[in-house]
Amino acid sequence: MVQLLTGDYPAAAASLQQALPLFRRVGSQFDEADALSVLGWVRRLTGDYVAAAADQGQALDLFRHLGDRLGQARALDELGLVRLLTGDYPAAAAHVAEAIELFRDLGSRHDLAMALNSLGELSSRTSAPQEARSHHGQALAIARELGAPLEEARALEGIGRSLLDQEPAEAAAHLRRALGIYQDIGAPGAGGVQDTLDEHDL
Repeated sequence: MVQLLTGDYPAAAASLQQALPLFRRVGSQFDEADALSVLGWVRRLTGDYVAAAADQGQALDLFRHLGDRLGQARALDELGLVRLLTGDYPAAAAHVAEAIELFRDLGSRHDLAMALNSLGELSSRTSAPQEARSHHGQALAIARELGAPLEEARALEGIGRSLLDQEPAEAAAHLRRALGIYQDIGAPGAGGVQDTLDEHDL
């Protein structure tokens, strides 16, 4: 997880691939499902969407077999992001909506912020900037209340991107705040935000 969150994706994938057979050998299906879901996350971030979807599908099946609703919701949110990136917006919306329902039912507010950010990203992709700002705004409020900097930065970035065409100065302010948080926590999202600021001369 440390390797993943600091952007060392090859090392993260290697660690997870070493862990998986060990979990299988000791018969720990929960840990196997969790490792598959995180491996799917890594593969999404590196653009291997086919493998990412396969990993999340296996994780989801295992979590359902185990009756782990939190694990199911996390796998669904990640699967939704994969579908978003491959252009399957109806499937993305269905997966993320199911994840949000589960997170709300379970009272998992950090995960809810994460899924609301995912829904905001989907709205941006489907040319609904006002909806995107609403979803990211809800995520931002939760993230700030909980002290969750990564989701706060995702929310600020999403709001900033949704404002680029209409309110460039306000967009720049949000994007710069997101950039500062990404840099403070050493998250790889900083590069994409800086590129956007440079591209739009902000």
